[in-house]
Amino acid sequence: MLKIAVTSILVDDQDKAEAFYTDVLGFQKKQDFPVGGARWLTVVTPGAENGTELLLEPMGYEFARTYQKALYDAGVPCTTFASEDVWADYERMSAKGVTFRGEPSQAEGFPTTAVFEDTCGNLVQIFEEA
Repeated sequence: MLKIAVTSILVDDQDKAEAFYTDVLGFQKKQDFPVGGARWLTVVTPGAENGTELLLEPMGYEFARTYQKALYDAGVPCTTFASEDVWADYERMSAKGVTFRGEPSQAEGFPTTAVFEDTCGNLVQIFEEA
């Protein structure tokens, strides 16, 4: 059986991404060591240190920038995080200066969701777990 251990998100600046994903979103840094001209920099959910890691992947190739910009320009989130309370996270993150694409909303039969900008070139969606 396969298990998701690490997934990545493209970022335009690893230092800025580290600050945003830890200080603003509240993830915990797990790994940080040099690899080539960049860093292997991962964050995890606090309390789930052995869970899935999110690699803050530097954009080292032009095609990566093109892909990231195409998703952003189309309004497509590149990843989704779970939230216990989307409205509470929306308020907490808004108070820290996070730019949302609108207030949380819920379509019939679907969970409450919200989309925000991560300051690193991405749109990220949060959804409320049942």
